[in-house]
Amino acid sequence: MSFGRNCGRIAHPKTRSRRSNTCSILRYTRPVEFQANLFDVAEATSLADLGETRRTPLARGAWVDVRPNFVAGADAVLDALVAGVPWRAERRQMWDRVVDVPRLVHTYGAGEALPHPTLTEARSALSEHYAPELGEPFVTAGCCFYRDGRDSVAWHGDTIGRGSSEDTMVAILSFGDPRRLMLRPRRDRPGAGGASLAFTLSHGDLLVMGGSCQRTWEHAVPKTATAGPRISVQFRPRNVL
Repeated sequence: MSFGRNCGRIAHPKTRSRRSNTCSILRYTRPVEFQANLFDVAEATSLADLGETRRTPLARGAWVDVRPNFVAGADAVLDALVAGVPWRAERRQMWDRVVDVPRLVHTYGAGEALPHPTLTEARSALSEHYAPELGEPFVTAGCCFYRDGRDSVAWHGDTIGRGSSEDTMVAILSFGDPRRLMLRPRRDRPGAGGASLAFTLSHGDLLVMGGSCQRTWEHAVPKTATAGPRISVQFRPRNVL
């Protein structure tokens, strides 16, 4: 996947408010020209076989699955996400000041229509494939727009809701420029911790975090010196945030 030369110039919009937890609704209607991959343009959007997913076992009952090139013809999905998602720029209280959240966000709740049919198909395929382990479908879709290398997400686990006490799953689809997703053991008890792992997610790749991963490990997308736009779509089961 390659982008046009202006792709890295998506503005980081400033929001101003007297309240600490605010957001601005932003609708991106082709703010930049994505230079489509010549091969991807001619390729119909489709999903690859999940049977070829590679699993990496982690400590304490956690694991990570990776399926490169899960979404073929991913340019069409990326275009729909950029133009069709009602992106929000949020601000949050950080110690004694209010700061911009370094990415744009939106969440589709259970039953809400997704911006491209391939995303709906992917969620259904993932629900079917992981049913023996998960025991329930993926129902929500969180979206994050990393406009350039300055956008990031800090170390965390999805522990709001059931993820704090139950094994669960989060399935991530990545569209756009490659970015590293880092994982490290949670330092929540004496002797816990350890080296971090890095997974580079490229255009159309799938990564699934499962088992105890959300409560025993943390993940992050660090800042990087140079990166074009990237959008991640995170499918979750009910009451996992």
